[in-house]
Amino acid sequence: MNRAPPLTQLQSTAEATAERPSPSTSPSRPTAEARSLLATAWLRIRRSKIALLSLCVVAAIMLFAILGPLLSAMSGNDPFTSNTSPDVLDDIQTPGLPLSGYMYPSAGHWLGVEPGLGRDLFSRLAYGGQVSLTIALLSTAVSVVLGTVIGAAAGYFGGKTDAIISRIMDLFLAFPHLLLVLSLTPILQSRLRDTALGQGSFLPMASLVIILGFFGWAYLARIVRGQVLSLREREFVEAARSFGASHLSVLFRQIIPNVMGVVLIYATMLIPTNISAEAALSFLGVGVKDPTPSWGQMLNAAQSGNWYLSDPWFLAVPGAMLIVTVLAFNLLGDAVRDALDPKASRH
Repeated sequence: MNRAPPLTQLQSTAEATAERPSPSTSPSRPTAEARSLLATAWLRIRRSKIALLSLCVVAAIMLFAILGPLLSAMSGNDPFTSNTSPDVLDDIQTPGLPLSGYMYPSAGHWLGVEPGLGRDLFSRLAYGGQVSLTIALLSTAVSVVLGTVIGAAAGYFGGKTDAIISRIMDLFLAFPHLLLVLSLTPILQSRLRDTALGQGSFLPMASLVIILGFFGWAYLARIVRGQVLSLREREFVEAARSFGASHLSVLFRQIIPNVMGVVLIYATMLIPTNISAEAALSFLGVGVKDPTPSWGQMLNAAQSGNWYLSDPWFLAVPGAMLIVTVLAFNLLGDAVRDALDPKASRH
């Protein structure tokens, strides 16, 4: 029987090489996809059920406030028309208390009517959402702009500029915020009364935006300053300087865009704080006043005539709306902070 000739070392090596897949023919491995900071943050938010739920609640509340006039028109009521007829309000046992068919939600009044004046509660809640959220968002924008620019300037220029701005920050942070706002709001309203901002319902809104925005920048400025102190010595900043970029160009094109993650986190946390501050000031009588609706003003109306004792629904509606809104914004702020945290594990 004939045997096959033995393989030489050269043949065996050639066959082994032929059997081994070449790098060009090997199956391709999935490559990591580069994502921006915002894209990575959005991916993390989508993976969190609490973050998605809070985002949906915030979006629904914002939509409710934006569509307030349309929803009020659909309900057939407006927030300013009073109805004190004996068919709506009791005039015997408890004068001004809504009757059973008007105290709670019904087809004619989706959330009932308020005691005393018989105005539609749903319409006032929708319009009040516009006022409360507008004050909170505008005052947050003022604080964010001031805090970002002033804090970045302090950290970038350093020296005497940093020392002066830091002492101003300490001064603002040392004052009791609520007492300062309570004392200055009536003074500012009297000064704005003869200006374009003092016409009608714009007066309390403008005064609250200015007061809350102006006294809310110091904490953000301190955070931004700390971030800029480490950024101003980075290579890209030195490269911009070497190409002849001015200080303002470096500050607004190189420094501030790199701290926007921290600014965004602070802004989402400041919005619910300003919502609560507006409600507290209106509740104490120095904010939005009747007939302009806001959630804080509605709480003030519920306690001013002790209506919450005989009609707790009148207090529960704006109170629940305020609690849900602040909670949703706080949860969303926590989710944004976790998503933008550079120390978090990347998936």
